[in-house]
Amino acid sequence: MTSTPAQEAILRGVMDRWKAAVDAHEPQEVASYFTEDAVFQGLHPYAVGRQGVAEYYDSQPLGLAADYQVLETRQPDKDVLLGYLGVDFSFTDRPTLKVTLGVVLRRIADHWLIAHYQVSKLN
Repeated sequence: MTSTPAQEAILRGVMDRWKAAVDAHEPQEVASYFTEDAVFQGLHPYAVGRQGVAEYYDSQPLGLAADYQVLETRQPDKDVLLGYLGVDFSFTDRPTLKVTLGVVLRRIADHWLIAHYQVSKLN
């Protein structure tokens, strides 16, 4: 099973909005791309729900920017999409942090939202 252009387009649609809000340091906007009960694991302790997502991104330094590359997608159900990405988080005052990111998107009504987000720092 491999990624399809349609799956990648769905993932990019969500992640492009996520990236724009991260780059603009808009924590509430970032959180709006997550489900109400999203499980969120950045590089700090995990949180559940949009408030935890907003608090995490609010704690990030101004100037943080995210660049990502889609590595893989899978769609086990018509309303669920898995994404695996390489993400480079750049800062104004320190070296770029390279991570991998796994996300689970869920279609709710006509919108795709992030239901699970997990960052891994691989060396």
